[in-house]
Amino acid sequence: MATYFECKVKYDRTLDTGVQKTVTEPYLVDALSFTEAEARITEEVQPFTTGEFAVTAVKKVKFDDIFFNPGGDRWYKVKINMITIDEKTAAEKRTASNTLVQASEFKEALDTFLENMRGTAFDYEIAAIDETQLMDVFAANLTETLADKKAKQEEE
Repeated sequence: MATYFECKVKYDRTLDTGVQKTVTEPYLVDALSFTEAEARITEEVQPFTTGEFAVTAVKKVKFDDIFFNPGGDRWYKVKINMITIDEKTAAEKRTASNTLVQASEFKEALDTFLENMRGTAFDYEIAAIDETQLMDVFAANLTETLADKKAKQEEE
């Protein structure tokens, strides 16, 4: 299971009006530790910024799944309650789970979520869908091996 970290990045941005403004924006990174999360977000975002750049906060967040949709430009948090039956008491039990969905609008987020949940082996109910402030999500780079990283470091 992936571990996600929300990283807040402070940098100078040039607005459409030509004015330069310092902004702090949240990003999500798949990493193994706080240190790796900070290094990854710096690697991913800093090349696209000018002026001051700082990672101001890193916190662990819990998402059980992320559904990517290349056409989407926003991120929605979908909270569901998984419904199970307790075998001893025959009572319904609800377990909360959070999923992140990339979409352009609320309805697209709902449709993308439902499409990806089709065929699941458990019952669930959607408790909430909220738009997040996340600017982007950086999944784990599983194609880069340890040998690749060492070779890259030796080149520098």
